[in-house]
Amino acid sequence: MEEKRFRKNDSGFICKNYGREVLPLGYTSRNHCPFCLCSLHVDVNPGDRANTCGGILRPVRALPDPKRGYVIIHRCERCGAEVRNKAAHEAKVQPDDTDLLIKLTAGAI
Repeated sequence: MEEKRFRKNDSGFICKNYGREVLPLGYTSRNHCPFCLCSLHVDVNPGDRANTCGGILRPVRALPDPKRGYVIIHRCERCGAEVRNKAAHEAKVQPDDTDLLIKLTAGAI
């Protein structure tokens, strides 16, 4: 039997880039800051916290997705890996900065 690759880990955190408190989403794993869209390279599979890299994942672009809204592409400052994360721009608690998502989609950042 195949093990699930996604583990819900919806705890809040302090953004390592921006320094602000990020609250849990309440329905899925919060994995990036809604204010600057940065994340930490801590997962091998979503929510597992099994990656030892720990580098800051900076958003490099966003892709519109008809089913998911936006997908943020992050690049790790430490190891260079690229990671895809679903945006939380429609969240009820601390939604992602939509203006920043649009700028990333347009390649303006």
